Amino acid sequence: MPATRRTSQSIRPNHDRHIMIVEDDPVLLRGLTDNFVDEGYQVSTATDGQDAIAMLMSQPPDLLLLDVMIPKVNGYDVCRRIRSENMALPIIMLTAKGQEQEIVRGLELGADDYVTKPFGIHELLARVGRLLRRQSASNQTVVKFANCEFDNMAHTLRVDGVLTPLTTKEYRLLELFVSNPHRALTRTEIMNRVWGRSVIASSRSVDRCIATLRAKIEPTPAEPRFIHTIRDVGYRFEMEPSG
Repeated sequence: MPATRRTSQSIRPNHDRHIMIVEDDPVLLRGLTDNFVDEGYQVSTATDGQDAIAMLMSQPPDLLLLDVMIPKVNGYDVCRRIRSENMALPIIMLTAKGQEQEIVRGLELGADDYVTKPFGIHELLARVGRLLRRQSASNQTVVKFANCEFDNMAHTLRVDGVLTPLTTKEYRLLELFVSNPHRALTRTEIMNRVWGRSVIASSRSVDRCIATLRAKIEPTPAEPRFIHTIRDVGYRFEMEPSG
């Protein structure tokens, strides 16, 4: 029997979201599959990185749950291959508890989020839902969060209806955040995306830009509602409903 199996069961036929799970622990794989099928997702599975890449190339899912330590091709190399092919599907990496280097490495390779084992299924389902909603909203040109309205076509930000000027770096930083809500972004990734790989910048440059942007969008910058610090990793942007 091949190591990889596909399933297309769904208890909600109108649910067209396809989740791919790559995990070599058969008990965990079965549990994850059952839970996502119960939520109405279409689910495909792989137990090693080689089969996962083949499946991803032939039928990309809407979202990938990817274990780091898998046979043949590890999760890092699977993630690297996906991004090298310019595939934009969200990736959540499954890592061992407390292995911060694994987390940072995965994020720098292009993962959107991570969960550490053991994890709660409700938390994982919530993270998957957020990433899929983010993907659906990524084509919006005007993004509203609380009392802010960011227009990435006009390069403008309004706070309580008042035009609020942004520096070039602040604009790029906010554009990166609103395009990646709920995603943990490392300082290295922020530097590369906002300053560019060819520009010499430091983590302090990122922190200073974060501080000035918070001063413009946060009601209380010392207690941020939108730009959250993730200790030893970087930052995460949480978008609240407008109004």
